[in-house]
Amino acid sequence: MPELPEVQALVEWLDGRLRGLVVERCELGAIAALKTFDPPLDDLLGRAVSSCTRRGKFLCLDFDGLWLVVHLARGGWIKWWDSLPASRARPSRSPIALRIGFASVDLAPSPGFDVTEMGTEKRLALWVVHRPEDIEALAALGPDPLAPGFDTATLGRILDSAPGTIKNALSTQSLIAGVGNAYSDEILHAARLSPFKPAARLSPDEIERVHGALVGILGDAASRASGQAANELKGDKKRTMRVHGRTGESCPVCGDVVREVSFATKSLQYCATCQTGGKPLADRRLSRLIK
Repeated sequence: MPELPEVQALVEWLDGRLRGLVVERCELGAIAALKTFDPPLDDLLGRAVSSCTRRGKFLCLDFDGLWLVVHLARGGWIKWWDSLPASRARPSRSPIALRIGFASVDLAPSPGFDVTEMGTEKRLALWVVHRPEDIEALAALGPDPLAPGFDTATLGRILDSAPGTIKNALSTQSLIAGVGNAYSDEILHAARLSPFKPAARLSPDEIERVHGALVGILGDAASRASGQAANELKGDKKRTMRVHGRTGESCPVCGDVVREVSFATKSLQYCATCQTGGKPLADRRLSRLIK
């Protein structure tokens, strides 16, 4: 799933290519992905792109005051075309959820992009709105961890009233915007904390460790991803993970084996030596081995 660093790099990359381009084609390939009907999708036609920005993990494209907002979910991504295929996207089993084409400039080929979604779990979402805040989930986002005011005290206040585990708190968008399953694993490994420890029971030292890992890991990942082409970002993210997606491999810190806890639709990875005092977590949804 694309998270804050990848979405940030993606919007920077797109912003440099889209500003000023005028929409010439707008074709929906996945009817269920479009969550709004007024304004209609076709209202984007003839509008120029003003900017491309990020809110949490939401991709927000401003078309002269009318916004296309995209949430890529787990399997979504953007495929850029320097010369958009002439074939039209239409509802089918194709991974294309949306195709946007732009008018040619100076006789060059007409560029464009596809919003795609791979896999069977179709959660990608598209909105056409007058303001991004008109989208309930976006309006409810918590603070951005890379914003200047996101300090240790801010994180402490968030966690003090957060229900459930620290793993869930880090990846709950209404508490902290932009962090998902992968980076929350990495943050907790760097902070040397069990993913199952209750968020509201962290000591001041533990909160400080989480804050340092949160800001440091996301900031480093965003800096590393900045300037990369869209087709390079996913691979770079996988290569830099230390525990997430590394089940069975050696922990780069202590050499212990990286372990996994599996859930119905996802899993988490951790190092028992670094995070749980050497005690393996029970591999079931209701595990509470946090001591």
